[in-house]
Amino acid sequence: MRLIPVDTTGALVMVAQEPRPKLKDRRTGEMAMDTETGAPLMTLDVTFVANGQAEILSLTVPQPGLPEGLAPGTLVALTKLIARPWENEFNGQKRTGIAFRAEAVTATMPALVGAKG
Repeated sequence: MRLIPVDTTGALVMVAQEPRPKLKDRRTGEMAMDTETGAPLMTLDVTFVANGQAEILSLTVPQPGLPEGLAPGTLVALTKLIARPWENEFNGQKRTGIAFRAEAVTATMPALVGAKG
């Protein structure tokens, strides 16, 4: 499977939603685990702004790579962000997308609380 490194130089990345456990099976609630380290995997939604465009990315990050207290609005840096194209077929319909994974997330500036425009 092809892994594509993502250049985050010059990008503004901000937490959009607090980290939550990544589930392997939604029916049973079983958590997804990193196949190499055995660490639990988390999902973190971020706003990624680069080249004049903003996107919401849903990242997979091993739990040890996430600092405590990540709140919406926190500016962060992403370590070793990669994109992986995926494709599957379900009930005769083909679906495609891009999965994003980072090795670690580092807070670069705390969230602005109570800021007024």
